[in-house]
Amino acid sequence: MQLSNSEEQLMEHLWKLEKAFMKDLLEAYPKPKPATTTVATLLKRMIDKNFVAYNEFGNSREYFPLVKKEDYFSKQINVLIKNFFNDSTSQFASFFTTSTNLTQNELEELKKIIDVELQKKKK
Repeated sequence: MQLSNSEEQLMEHLWKLEKAFMKDLLEAYPKPKPATTTVATLLKRMIDKNFVAYNEFGNSREYFPLVKKEDYFSKQINVLIKNFFNDSTSQFASFFTTSTNLTQNELEELKKIIDVELQKKKK
């Protein structure tokens, strides 16, 4: 399941805070801040999608993520590769490296990352 842009933005704050009450989430937004009702609606949708849960403390709820940021974005990248690159990671890598104006240093850093992963796979 996927989050909307507004839900992703809220989820980013929750991932950063790890646990948060409504006031904490509202404070995390830059100005102009969304209405409390807007954030409450987003939280309800995210709870329904099993991305967020909460603990109750009297009349207050402390929200926390059920999905790790890395897991969410990994899944989204895999969906992107499947839908836009015919499920080919090499087509994605080719597009990414040729169409994003990466510097020589960035490409060398990517190469190092790939080399490390190749060494892990050989073991």
